[in-house]
Amino acid sequence: MDSLKYINHYSETTKKQVLELIKQEKLGQYLKKKYANSHAIKTDKALFAYVNELKNAHMKKVAPLSKVLYDGKINIIHNALGTHHFISRVQGSKLKSKNEIRIATMFKNTPLEFLEMIVVHELAHFKEKEHNRAFYSLCEYMQPSYHQIEFDLRLYLTHIDIKGKIEKWG
Repeated sequence: MDSLKYINHYSETTKKQVLELIKQEKLGQYLKKKYANSHAIKTDKALFAYVNELKNAHMKKVAPLSKVLYDGKINIIHNALGTHHFISRVQGSKLKSKNEIRIATMFKNTPLEFLEMIVVHELAHFKEKEHNRAFYSLCEYMQPSYHQIEFDLRLYLTHIDIKGKIEKWG
């Protein structure tokens, strides 16, 4: 069951259903039917604008973002799909802080819902450091279907492990 490492903590019933989809080679079809198209946010500039729009809509009191970009060095091997950074620097007698978000390059060619889920997750860390109830409540506030999309993203990662990327999105 190593092929199910992304959904290992789900119920046995759920894992059996996913295994059946894999056995019938319908996991990719399920995902393509549910998420038909890739998004158009391909550049770092477009990503910065998109993330800032989400931040300003849901988290006005959080300090401005100084950098948002796709990062080819982030990958699922290191258990990360995106990262957030709080960088503090001393400038004269003042302490300046910068907030940065980096998103794995693999999200250039996925449905918008997957990209939004990762962005929402990283934005939530600026208010809640730990993965606790308040953190997930904030994620759901910003993206009401957060948990379902996270599950579907886990299915997509499982598909990548078994069959590779879904090319129709790319």
